[in-house]
Amino acid sequence: MRCPHCHDERKGTKVIDTTHDNRGGIRRRRECKKCGKRFSTYERSILATPLVIKEDGSREEFDREKMMRGLRLACVKRPVSASELDRLAGEIESSLQRIGKSEVPSRMIGDLIISGLKELDHIAYIRFALVYLGLDDLQSIRSELDRLMVSA
Repeated sequence: MRCPHCHDERKGTKVIDTTHDNRGGIRRRRECKKCGKRFSTYERSILATPLVIKEDGSREEFDREKMMRGLRLACVKRPVSASELDRLAGEIESSLQRIGKSEVPSRMIGDLIISGLKELDHIAYIRFALVYLGLDDLQSIRSELDRLMVSA
């Protein structure tokens, strides 16, 4: 492990503390043996995520950052913390990995995102739904708002 402060990797680091999160990640608090400064590392298992089949039939690798950009955009100026968004993204990614298929339709990912946003923040849900569900007139938006109000 290379120290981010002095960039030494020969003397190494020692682990001071280790904690586990609910998604299987490990956070380690480390101290450099050369300079004595402390820093944290986060370890997460890399499991294969399926390829995403787009609407036009093309395929691309699942991109967590692309999904996070969409989540952040839906939650702009909303009381949703970065940790809540990261938790939701982790749950979606874990769901895709548990499916065990080599390819999934993009619609499946969108459905997971929209159901997660519905539980997280109703305004973020509506923002995402406007694009994802193609709500392009006031009547369709009103219908979705009415459904949301009934379930709230």
